[in-house]
Amino acid sequence: MTSPLPGPLAPLAPLLDDYGYPAVGLLVFLDNCAVPVPGQTILVLAAVYAGTGRLSIAAVAAIAVVAAVAGDSLGYLIGRKGGPAFVRRWGRYLGLTPERMARAEGFFDRQGVKVVVFARFVDGLRQANGVVAGASRMPWPRFLAANAVGALLWVGVWASAAYLAGNNIGALYDRAVRYQLYLLVALGLLLLGLCARLLLRRRGRPGPPTPDRQPTDRQRAERPEGQRSGTTSKDEA
Repeated sequence: MTSPLPGPLAPLAPLLDDYGYPAVGLLVFLDNCAVPVPGQTILVLAAVYAGTGRLSIAAVAAIAVVAAVAGDSLGYLIGRKGGPAFVRRWGRYLGLTPERMARAEGFFDRQGVKVVVFARFVDGLRQANGVVAGASRMPWPRFLAANAVGALLWVGVWASAAYLAGNNIGALYDRAVRYQLYLLVALGLLLLGLCARLLLRRRGRPGPPTPDRQPTDRQRAERPEGQRSGTTSKDEA
């Protein structure tokens, strides 16, 4: 390296120096199955190393794609097997009711492919999207196809950008992280807006109509004769 690594990459340099490709595979795998480790960061660092001839960019990309697909698939399996049981046992404490899970399943039926493909580019979503897709019962063939496409795009974008940027990766990485933060804020505001809209709709709905209370046959029988006849006449009128 002709210049020092940017802040987020420097702490991982010893790990990559000592373990090379296995470190890339392990961290990318864990990063894609709901474990908060710097998988994206080590992918970028490995591509920078490849740009200086210390690693093979083809090997880095291949290992990262396989690890990303495998990690997301494990997350899907965890969500598929454990998600419904988690909702039944703990969902009520988190506001995650079976009805809301049913709506999530409907959302993934409509938009799940897009979510799985593009979630990898956002920290937080990258770690959770496989678990959510599994818990939402997204069909496995559809998930696997979206998972593979998302892994290819994610690895392709970051590996090629870092490989070509070389020692200029610091400015590029900082800018990408900044835009990612803006995207997270925008998604958060969108979710808040959707929640507010749902609450306003619920408050604006009229309650169920109150039925007219008619006296029962027993109540009519217990009334005095005059009241019974008056009621009967009123009813007939």
